[in-house]
Amino acid sequence: MTPLELTLVELQQQLKSRSLSATELVEASYKRIAATEPQIQAFLTLNEDQALGDARALDELLAQGGQVASLAGIPVGVKDNIVTDGLRTTCASRFLENFIPVYDATVSRKLKEAGMITIGKLNMDEFAMGGSNENSAYQVTRNPWDLERVPGGSSGGSAAAVAAGQVPFALGSDTGGSIRQPAAYCGVVGLKPTYGLVSRFGLVAFASSLDQIGPFARTVEDTALALQAIAGHDPMDSTSANVDIPNYVSSLQGDVKGLRIGVPKEYMGAGVDPKVKEAIMAALRVYESLGAEWEEVSLPHTEYAVAAYYLLASSEASSNLARFDGVRYGVRANDPDNLLDLYVQSRSQGFGQEVKRRIMLGTYALSSGYYDAFYLKAQKVRTLIKKDFDDAFSRYDLLIAPTAPTTAFKIGEQVNNPLQMYMNDILTIPVSLAGVPAISVPCGLADGMPVGLQIIGKPFDEATVLKAAHAFEQHTEHHKLRPQL
Repeated sequence: MTPLELTLVELQQQLKSRSLSATELVEASYKRIAATEPQIQAFLTLNEDQALGDARALDELLAQGGQVASLAGIPVGVKDNIVTDGLRTTCASRFLENFIPVYDATVSRKLKEAGMITIGKLNMDEFAMGGSNENSAYQVTRNPWDLERVPGGSSGGSAAAVAAGQVPFALGSDTGGSIRQPAAYCGVVGLKPTYGLVSRFGLVAFASSLDQIGPFARTVEDTALALQAIAGHDPMDSTSANVDIPNYVSSLQGDVKGLRIGVPKEYMGAGVDPKVKEAIMAALRVYESLGAEWEEVSLPHTEYAVAAYYLLASSEASSNLARFDGVRYGVRANDPDNLLDLYVQSRSQGFGQEVKRRIMLGTYALSSGYYDAFYLKAQKVRTLIKKDFDDAFSRYDLLIAPTAPTTAFKIGEQVNNPLQMYMNDILTIPVSLAGVPAISVPCGLADGMPVGLQIIGKPFDEATVLKAAHAFEQHTEHHKLRPQL
């Protein structure tokens, strides 16, 4: 067994007992990357010199009997839209191909404070716009379970790196499902926290009212440890919630007897692969055996979620990406005729097709004469969707559904059909619009590909979400399945 097959808890124990050094662990990560990266292509930038230097310094401190942080020495991969001081951050866009930040995102700083070692920056759909990782300007990340299939998106690089055993833990960001969907496709655990629980400071914005950073790991306990390290109020983020942070690992203890679970009928209907549905029903039988109770519930405005989301997210993207103008940072067009031509050429050369598509859609929705008809109406629909969840949570502790309607599709299969691609997020988008937490955990295979179980909780009740996910994990073997590479 290699060190990277161990859980974070096991790695903590070995590092503290000094039966494993931080240098050995970081070297094992880069060795695994060297062996698998030609097939997977999860990383855009590696941080080898700095990471090995940090590992050696940590080992020296431990040798001298010094005190170290809780997760010291653990290798981590970071999605490439989270800024890292001195380490290239591209958002998988040509616009930022040479951008090196001069400060850390709050989560990047918290990783350092916890002693984690950043291995490198992970591939993604450009500016987090996409559900397959095919919209990266640099490379297409492949699913470790089947190299002909997508890993999901936009955090596909993060999910693939964890699934391939390149790193034990990675950070991603979720706007409409970009943590949960790739976690489902790659057979790992992925958590989207409640909006505001984790600081967005230093996350390159796509849709500011939806974006949320969260962890990928191989087990629920590892996910809880990772969330503990990054959660908390941040005065640098005006949308950060000032709430108490419980001990998420401690919350995994105890049973789920008497837990009330709602199963949205809209999430189990037409369009959901029968084999995916079968895996979800099997998971519900596990909960029944553990003493939990479940029944069908309706979230009646679900059918409007995708349309509302793409209007709102694209409108916010149109506003947020206006800062990329070729003047302050990023790509600058050569020999423009005037200032306006500089803007046009820089944006035309720097942005990919999907980013341009969403900017145009958002600009149209915000334009004079269409704001009320599209953007304002979408905001009203969002309120109705949130009310659906509020009503459901007045009766149930959790909601359970598939994470995605199908398993991972083949590379190239949907990239030229944006509407079909957008529908892959139909089961994750409503959760994002409501701002509530949700986790995807492996719940079996369908035709040899992983299926994700989505567990949705009340706002800021990650503890119950993690507890339920852990209980399921402890009574099944799904999380132990690994792709053969």
